[in-house]
Amino acid sequence: MEITGLPLPATALVTGAATGIGAAIADRLARHGLDLVLVARDAVRLESAARRLRAEHGVEVLVVPLDLALPDAPARLSGALAEAGRTVDVLVNNAGAAAVGAVADADPARTGELIDVNARAVAALTALFLPAMVDRGRGAIVNVASTAAYSPAPYNAAYGASKAFVLSFTQAVWEETRDTGVRVVAVSPGPVRTPMNPRAGRGKRRPEQVADTVLAALRSRRPALVDGRVNTVQAFVFSRLLPVRAATRVAGAFFRKSASRAASAAPGERAGSA
Repeated sequence: MEITGLPLPATALVTGAATGIGAAIADRLARHGLDLVLVARDAVRLESAARRLRAEHGVEVLVVPLDLALPDAPARLSGALAEAGRTVDVLVNNAGAAAVGAVADADPARTGELIDVNARAVAALTALFLPAMVDRGRGAIVNVASTAAYSPAPYNAAYGASKAFVLSFTQAVWEETRDTGVRVVAVSPGPVRTPMNPRAGRGKRRPEQVADTVLAALRSRRPALVDGRVNTVQAFVFSRLLPVRAATRVAGAFFRKSASRAASAAPGERAGSA
């Protein structure tokens, strides 16, 4: 098919698919005729999304409520797919967690959970589904990173570092697989209006725009794309032009303000990656 080179029927697995970017990506893939496996913690929202996708696009949708922070999450997911007789042709690692604030003020357990969802689960699920794709000589993996991956991110340190891992990991796997017929790419959004980032103001990107960038990434041959022209320029400046110390200070000033605004708000539910 057009976006992945895969013949239909094909199945895409999208994590963090209940709301935000993940839900938008699932919708775009369903429009192109792919059946879906939706993964997130919120079973109620997953079922609601599945009903809508079935009704609007006529695709098959399997719902797997699962907390990807759990060490046995990949095994549980593999078991659910085997029981349902599903093969994954496209993997979209979108689920993410964020927690702004100084590391000295952070809850160690929450920091570990963030890293488990943002980094460990991405690597584990990629390693889980990639071998079969390579054996078949076709397939695609999209790992959602962030513009925060392009420089150190004071007051958002664990998030930025976890997304830097996703970006580096994906670029390395792209090189390993570029002659296998499997498409591997990282997509890096900036601030997006999602349940994880409800305070994103006017002018910020919408989940649907990020989903369109994901489809464009699947059509391209590049190992990584940044969502949006402004974000693309920003990532280039921060990673290529500014000295690391200067980039770190600028990023720190931005995230310090975000941390201050979030200090009085209730912690948000883990949702799609921003």
